[in-house]
Amino acid sequence: MSVPDIRVTSDVSHSAWHDALRYLPNQHFLQTWEWGELKQQYGWQAQRFLCARGKKHVAAFTLLTRPLPVLPLTIGYVPKGPLLEYSDTSLFAAVLDTITAAARAARAVYVKIDPDLSVDNVSALATYRTQGWQPSQEQIQFPNTALLDLSVGQEALLAAMKPKTRYNIRLAARRGVEIAETTDWPTLFHLYAQTAERDAFAIREEGYYHALWSTFQESGKGRGFLASVAGQPVAGMFLMHEGDTGWFFTGASANAHRDKMPNYLLQWHAIQWLADNGFCRYDLWGAPTVMDASDPLWGVYRFKRGFGARFLRRLGAYDYVLRPTAYWLLTRLMPSYRHLRRRLFG
Repeated sequence: MSVPDIRVTSDVSHSAWHDALRYLPNQHFLQTWEWGELKQQYGWQAQRFLCARGKKHVAAFTLLTRPLPVLPLTIGYVPKGPLLEYSDTSLFAAVLDTITAAARAARAVYVKIDPDLSVDNVSALATYRTQGWQPSQEQIQFPNTALLDLSVGQEALLAAMKPKTRYNIRLAARRGVEIAETTDWPTLFHLYAQTAERDAFAIREEGYYHALWSTFQESGKGRGFLASVAGQPVAGMFLMHEGDTGWFFTGASANAHRDKMPNYLLQWHAIQWLADNGFCRYDLWGAPTVMDASDPLWGVYRFKRGFGARFLRRLGAYDYVLRPTAYWLLTRLMPSYRHLRRRLFG
């Protein structure tokens, strides 16, 4: 497969993928080899594409495809990709053409992408329109986030926090909260299940999280942490990291000992770990769509903002429709589409 100006390779080894991503901008853990391998255990097919100009790799993307029930068709998804320098509009346009060609070859009804592009990126918006992409009605990842600049150093990070956040970090330490790395996935899941029940959100079966956490921990692209009080686990989290960025991917807490503020010390420990290991940015993974208390993410955003994280509004997901009738049926007519979408993209 080829498009003008770039050469595209789809027969890519693990080592070639890893080496190429090291030198590409806008790296993301959802475009790692490990994420594609994980999703292949749960009904997806992962195809990886490297794009080169001359001898230099200038773009990459993993296309995930999944069969639709009954129909001999698929849906396509490029999570948090493609990876490239988005200011190069001709390259962006060429890679979008490559994505649509790959999706067409996979008999996709549509293909969705959601790269981390600012809502103010006028050139990206123009490229989307020119190439025939449209804003998606369904977001898979959080479109907005809160970002922390770790390069300023730990003293500056502490100084930039809300006073109440600094107080709660110190309170947790005084009240005996201790933090340690963990690979105790059953305990981390138990805490996560308590959080899901308390906050009324859906989660997957336990085996999925064990596979996810162990895959990224063993590959050196993730870390688990537990907060304990007198040896009793009371909170936990899992960090993803790729390139110069870490992501707060999973947060969990027990119903007990919440007055000891374990999540504050846990988050500060994660920030310190990332800074000590040379990461420049910490993406706290998820911020409100509507910036007031009516948004479901408002409470957790206030927690993140307390650490000095900066709110970023992004363009969110865009779709390229290859089969308009089937797309319309999927997104407009089916009363159970939201349930189906969760099955497809989960």
